[in-house]
Amino acid sequence: MRPLTLVVDLAQANRPVSASKPARPNLSGLTRKALVEALVAADIVRPDKAKMRATQLWRWIHHYGVTDFDAMTDVAKETRPLLAAHFDLARPEVIERQVSNDGTRKWLIRMAPGIEVETVYIPDVGRSGALCVSSQVGCTLNCTFCHTGTQALVRNLTAAEIVAQVQIARDELGEWPSPKADRRLSNIVFMGMGEPLYNLDNVADAIDIISDNEGIAISRRRITVSTSGVVPELPALGHRTQAMLAISLHATNDALRDVLVPLNKKYPIADLMAGIRGYPGLSNARRVTFEYVMLKGVNDSPAEALALVRLLKGIPSKINLIPFNPWPGSPYVCSDWPTIEAFAAVLNRAGYASPIRTPRGRDILAACGQLKSESEKLRASARRALDRAATEDVPAS
Repeated sequence: MRPLTLVVDLAQANRPVSASKPARPNLSGLTRKALVEALVAADIVRPDKAKMRATQLWRWIHHYGVTDFDAMTDVAKETRPLLAAHFDLARPEVIERQVSNDGTRKWLIRMAPGIEVETVYIPDVGRSGALCVSSQVGCTLNCTFCHTGTQALVRNLTAAEIVAQVQIARDELGEWPSPKADRRLSNIVFMGMGEPLYNLDNVADAIDIISDNEGIAISRRRITVSTSGVVPELPALGHRTQAMLAISLHATNDALRDVLVPLNKKYPIADLMAGIRGYPGLSNARRVTFEYVMLKGVNDSPAEALALVRLLKGIPSKINLIPFNPWPGSPYVCSDWPTIEAFAAVLNRAGYASPIRTPRGRDILAACGQLKSESEKLRASARRALDRAATEDVPAS
């Protein structure tokens, strides 16, 4: 087994975040309608030709994955410099790449100075492989079992930054032009950093782009959005995206869920269940996935399993049981495996599919609830090393 190698840019780690001049809009984050409008507003094409030109650009960007306007051979040569002067196609910088012993891949992506997120590709999930994307830098929810939630919110990601995570994964998996069969990346899950429903506009635009049949072409039924329960936004999520819904549940009563998922104090379980029952398109063919992290002595008893069965009665659903992924300083311990299996057996007898999620990428801290934490710790360590070096270099007075 080869040891994991991780390179930390010490100079970048200690570099202050500074304001930068506005960048050219990245066309990767524009919906078809917005792309047409941008071309007209930049006076690059006449309004009557804009839709045709936008279709050309769309296929180059999202089907072929090009990052250079000069590669667009069916676009007039005199038009390409105009596009490059007004717009951008560049990918954000990948500053760390890690590969787990189980084949899971994790990328730390710098969207802008001081703006970094982690994205994880998990093979053999869904039809062939799933990409776990982030929707925010940091998080506001402070779920007590989640290391990612201990990091403060920096900002929402733009649609271009969300789409870029998919583009980078496909760059590195060698999936351009967009494959129609035998693709390695078949599913998208919004289960990375952040609460997607607190960034719904950009998430919805990104889903429109990712699912378009003339581009990346991942079906909306293979795109899942996970929320901790922002109840007022559930109808909009369903109507705008037609995405599959996942709920980060983890408890069956308000007293416990208030502790595990503090958002529950604002939107308690009864309100959440009512919102789920009214989710647009909910059916046996479009079941809700309930995520339930297994915490030893906290929420893993047979009584809790029976309470979960009662809570979900009548909701087309499946339940993902997630063995807790430990992190330094966590107050929780993962449930014993026989306990998890006994919990699953109660759910199975009640007729619910309740797979136990195999932990993936734990050795590179890419598992559920672990994103970004190790990279932040490493950069903090790098900053301390630089501070020590600077102190040692100061001559005595």
